[in-house]
Formats: sequence, structure tokens, C-alpha cells
Amino acid sequence: MTFFDFLTLIGGLALFLYGMDTMSTSLNNISGSQMKAIMTDLTSNRLKAVLLGAAVTALVQSSSGTTVIVVGLVNSAVMTLSQAVGVIMGANVGTTMTAWLLSLTSLSSENFFVQLLKPTSFSPVLAMVGVVMQMVAKSEKKIEIGRVMLGFAVLMFGMETMSAAMEPLAESPEFGKTLLLFSNPVLGILAGTIVTAVIQSSSASVGILQSLAATGIVTYSTAMPIIFGQNIGTCATALLSTIGAKRNAKRAAIIHLLFNMIGTVLFSAVFYLINYLRPFSFMSEYINAVGIAIIHTTFNILTTIVLLPQAKRLEELAIRLIPFTQEDYEERDEEFQKLDDRLLETPSIALSQTFDLSVAMLEYAREALFLSVSLVDAYDQKKYQRVRSLESRVDRYEDRLGSYLVHIGNRTLIEKDSKKLNIILHSLNDIERIADHAKNISEAANEMQEKQFIFSQQAREELRVYGQAVLDMVDKTIEIYIDDDVIGASRIEPLEDVIDYLNDEMKLRHVKRIRKGTCSIELGFVLMEITTSLERVADHCSNIAVSIITVNTDTFESHQYLNKVAKDDEAFLKEYRFNREKYKLPMKKEFVKKREVKEVEIEKVPESPLTAAEGDGLSPN
Repeated sequence: MTFFDFLTLIGGLALFLYGMDTMSTSLNNISGSQMKAIMTDLTSNRLKAVLLGAAVTALVQSSSGTTVIVVGLVNSAVMTLSQAVGVIMGANVGTTMTAWLLSLTSLSSENFFVQLLKPTSFSPVLAMVGVVMQMVAKSEKKIEIGRVMLGFAVLMFGMETMSAAMEPLAESPEFGKTLLLFSNPVLGILAGTIVTAVIQSSSASVGILQSLAATGIVTYSTAMPIIFGQNIGTCATALLSTIGAKRNAKRAAIIHLLFNMIGTVLFSAVFYLINYLRPFSFMSEYINAVGIAIIHTTFNILTTIVLLPQAKRLEELAIRLIPFTQEDYEERDEEFQKLDDRLLETPSIALSQTFDLSVAMLEYAREALFLSVSLVDAYDQKKYQRVRSLESRVDRYEDRLGSYLVHIGNRTLIEKDSKKLNIILHSLNDIERIADHAKNISEAANEMQEKQFIFSQQAREELRVYGQAVLDMVDKTIEIYIDDDVIGASRIEPLEDVIDYLNDEMKLRHVKRIRKGTCSIELGFVLMEITTSLERVADHCSNIAVSIITVNTDTFESHQYLNKVAKDDEAFLKEYRFNREKYKLPMKKEFVKKREVKEVEIEKVPESPLTAAEGDGLSPN
């Protein structure tokens, strides 16, 4: 093997690894958004968990990737250790699919259809189709499928290049003697472990061995211990991913290591004992890529069959190696376990975790608002303290989610996830401000309690209607945020304009009460603090709704969207009138007749919901 052959080998390995990484990343992007839900929902039964682990790994072409995801989900308390065991076992079975794909390079026949199955025949076609799809496709999913095709073609080309570069080794007696050393089971297992641990991929390690086998100089006795060792070496990625992880996540990685080590010891002991008593004739024969795939698959399936019934004992052994401490109990109370850095390798899952927490953040803000509004009617010190606690918690959520989203944003995202990221980012500050205004309302209620202020019956009834309108708006905002509902979001702006109207109407009524002497100026300031805070909450709900609309419609400018809302838009005005009727402020009897006349006038000449006086619903606060 000359120096230039060695350079070709390095180039082929680089293409092989790049193609595998491209294919794995794109497959992750296609399936990642559903992967978390599938992995957490279908792991109640161990056999289902094994099948799931095998399917996911075959799909993303990486047992290490699947295991790292499992470690991240266990670390974030989304998946239990018991659920993780089956998935980890299945991942070892699923990774054998790569070996079978790579074994296609060894096909040899004069038959036309068999020739078509060889990578040298169909890889160029896949590469061209993949390039065309990336150039002309509009759908993000189709673009990713094109990348998968191109990645697979590059992988196969790298495989062929490595095989060609290694052909001179077949003529080297020195290399043949070196290979004989690995016929020793201990040395072979050690070599397979080290090589796989260094390149961080059992699939790549198996691919290199298959390329070497294509030269016709690797025997079964040499290949088998190396294959056994490759299964141990693949655990290195999961073990490295547990640095800084919670103890339960470390146990998941340990289970992965125990599974492969115990499987290797048992399989090797049984196989070599039988071989010693009655030697296998095929051990001295040369192995090809298909033979390597068969051994790799047989080893992993048999290991899974033997150890699956012992899954509980594996879990117990991992707990003994990493015993429970006070840290385990403290971890259960942490609020941000879902934000695990390991999940950043699969951005769609990391984003899903973040979205779940942003929904929780919005629910906390809603609870704070509900409690603060109730305090105005009936003050309770415990509720007041709860509002302050919720506001502080929402602040922490904004800091942690914002930082984590920045890391996700630095990863490659498909269009759907990129839009979701933008919506969450645009909404975090608005959610935090809702909690701030809830706190302001609670402080106003606390001031009323301390100074023994009491609103008039009329003012209290008006506040109930006004407060209910805002609470209903928050509930609707949560619904459209969870469902990413553009149509539902379009109904938020008419309600926001009605709330602006209610706010102005309450101010006018308050001024009238001051003039009549039925309300003090000092109490009026408290009322204005409450009504202004509620109106600002509506503004922030509007901001969230507008973000959902603009991001999904590629407008990306809230004012641009609001300016498109026509003053004579019948659907908008219909929704506006409906909400005006639903949230009518109560009236004193002497004003009923006069008010009825005004309502008739409104029906005849609809008031524009987007006048300069009412504003555009986007408060800087």
C-alpha cells in the first residue's frame, strides 16, 4: 500500500463519515419532531420498547444517536430508567440495518437486476435525484429527503473508495500477519472497542471492516472478535454524554455498557467454548460484507433475546453501581430538567421540550392573573403571596428558556421547527409581562386591603365584566398557542379592540363618578392601575396571536399584518360586534334608555375597531 493509496483511504473514510452524518442528520430532522412523543408513549411495554428502539435506530442510522437521546430524556425526567432499558436494547438491533445496507457492495452477478442493486449502479442516480430535490423542491421535508439520498450516495462512494484503496493490502504479507494477531479473541475485542470508541460510531466501524473484507484477506476468526468489540466501543458516545448529567441519566448509559459487555462476554464464551470442543470449519475462511452483517445481526439479536428477560436486574445493577443519594430526590423538584444539552443534538426534540415549558410558563402567568383578579373582589394573603411566587417563577422561565432557545437556534432546523422557534422567542417576553401585570393588580388589591378601600357596587360589577373579558382572552391565547392555530389567532385582535373600548368606557364612567362625588380620587388611581394592567395584558395576548399569524404566513412584521386588517373587513367587524355584545358593561337603570339608543347607533354605523384612539394593540409594555 503506497502513500497515495493511504491518502485515498483517508479521503474515502472522510466521505463515508460525512455521508453517514448527513444522512443521519436529515433523517433526524424528518422524524425528530415526532420522535419524542413516540419514544415516551410506546415504552410502557418492554417488548414494544425494544421494537421502538430498533425502528428509531434503523431510521436515524445511529445507535449512539438513539442512546444519547434516551440519556437526555431520562436526564430530563421525561422517560423513566425502566422505559429506557428496552429502547437501548432495541437500538443495538436497529444499528445492524446499516451493515446490511453496506453489504450491498459485495453483490456480484452478471444478472442485470442484481447489478442494479449494487451501490455503484444506483448511488449515482440517488445522488442526482437528491441534488435536484434540494435545488427545486419547495417543501422542507422534500429537501431533507434529497439530503438523505445524497448522504447515502456519498456514504456508498466513500465505501467503494476505501475498498479500492485497501486492495493493495491483499498482496502485503506483513499486513496479513498483523491481521492474524486479531484472531486472538482478547486482542480482537480490544481493537474493535478502541477503533469504534475513537470514531464514535459502530456503523462506521463496521463499514471500515466491511471495506477491508472486500479485499479478501479477512477471515471469520479475525472479524468475529472485532465485531464483538465494536458493540462495546459504541457505548463511549453515551458515556461521554453523561458528563454533568443527573445520576439517573448516568444509569441509562451504564445499562447500555452493561448490556454490550455482558452480551460480548456470554456470546464469546459460548462460541469459543463450542469452537474449542468442536472447531468450526468456516473460521479459517475469508469473510465478506454479508458475512459481517450476519454476525453483527446475530450477535445483537441473540444478546437482546437473552438479556431482555433480565432487564430488571440490569436496572438494579446500574443502581447498585450508581446508588441513590439525596441528589436523586432533589432532582425531582427541579423545574428545568427538560432543558438537557444532550437533546440539542436532536434540535426538534429539544425544541419540543422547550415548547412544553413555555406552555407551562403561560399557564403560570394565567394562574397569576386569575388569582390577582379574584383578589380585587375578595382579598386573601395566601393568594397574594402565590401571585408573587408565580411572577418570580415566570421570570426564571424566561431566562432559562431564552438561553436554551439561543443554543437551539445555532443548530440546523427544518422550516417548521424554525417557525416554532420564532413563535416561542417572540412570545416569551409577552408571557413574562402578563405575569408582571398580574403582580401589579395584586399589589393594587393589597393596597386596597391595607387602606380599607372598597369599590362601589357599580365599579365592582364593571370590573367583573372587564376582568372576565381579559381572562377569556388569555384562555383563548393559550389554546391558539398550543395548537398553533392561525384562524383562532385572527379572532384575538377583535376581542383586544373590544377590551380597549371597555377600558376607555370604564375611564369615562369613573370620571363621572368622581364628578358626582361617589368615588374618591385616591381610589380612582387604584382603579386605573387595575384597568390599565388588564388592558396591557390584552395587548400582550394580541402580540402572541399576531406572532403566530405573521410567522406562519411569512409576514414577519406585526405592524404590517395589523395594517392589512381592513376597517371594512366584515369577518373582523362581526367578531368585534359579537364580543361587544358578550362583554357589555352593566348600566344603572336611569341610563338604560339612553344607552339603548347608543347601541342602535353602533349597529347602524359600525365603529372601526382600529381607530387611532383605540391603538393597534401592540403595547411596548
